[in-house]
Amino acid sequence: MDALPNDLHTHTEWSYDAPDGSMEASCRRAVEVGLPAIAFTDHAELAPSEPQLAVEGYLQEVERCRALFPSLRILSGIELGQPHRYPEAADALLRSTEVDLVLGSVHRVPVRDEVVELGGDVMADLGPRETVRVYFGEMLGLLERSADFAVLAHLDYAKRDWPFEEMPYEETDFEEEYRAVLKEAATNGLALEINTDREDTPEHWPCPRPVVVDWWREAGGEAVTFASDAHQPDRIAEAFPEAAGIAEAAGFRAAPHDFGFWLR
Repeated sequence: MDALPNDLHTHTEWSYDAPDGSMEASCRRAVEVGLPAIAFTDHAELAPSEPQLAVEGYLQEVERCRALFPSLRILSGIELGQPHRYPEAADALLRSTEVDLVLGSVHRVPVRDEVVELGGDVMADLGPRETVRVYFGEMLGLLERSADFAVLAHLDYAKRDWPFEEMPYEETDFEEEYRAVLKEAATNGLALEINTDREDTPEHWPCPRPVVVDWWREAGGEAVTFASDAHQPDRIAEAFPEAAGIAEAAGFRAAPHDFGFWLR
C-alpha cells in the first residue's frame, strides 16, 4: 500500500456528539499523516427530537478549510440517520443541501412503541442477540426504503454495546442477517464501509470484521470505503493500514478516482 486510503467518515464540531471535534485541526492531522482526502460527514439525525445540523455554518467551514489546506482534498458530506423513518425530512435536507458524499446509517431501533437510540439500556432490555437481530431488521428497512446515500456506514454498529466480558460476539451467529443486509446493499450499488472506530473497546474493532468483508464480496459488493468515524482530530485515519489489509485480503484494491472507493 503506497498511501493511506481516504478517510470518508469523520465528525467535527458541527456534529452534536463531537464536543472535541475541530474541522481545522482534523485537516491538519490529515496532512500530517499523509491522507490524500478527507470527508467531513457530520450527523444529520432526522428524528424531530434530535439536534439538527447547522448546514450553512458547516458548509462555510468546509470552504474555509479548503482555502487553508489547498493540498488536501476536502469533501463535504453528511451522515443521514434513519432516512427511511423520516423520508420527508431526508428529502427536504437533500434538496436544499449540496454535498459531495452521503452516508446512510442506523442509530435507532424500534422497542415496543418507540424508536430509540441504541445503547446498553436497549441491549439490557431486549437481550444482546435480540438487539442485534432487531438492528439488522432496521438495516434492511433502511436499504429497502431509502436510496438517498452512497455508502452504508458501520454495518454492525449494534455490537458496540455487546457484553464482550460475558460472551464473545460471533458473526456466524448472525450470518443469515448479515448476508441479507449485504445482498440488499450490493443490489442497491452501495459501497460498504470498513469502520475503524474502536470506541475504546478493542473487541469491537473492526466494523465489520474480515469474515463479513468476504461475505460482502460473495454478495456481489463492488466497493469498500474506509472510515475512522473520528469525533476528535487525533483519531483521523486510525488503524487504516490494518483496515486496508482486510480489504486487500478480500480482493479490493485502490481505484484511480477522486473519491477513493476501493473496487474489486
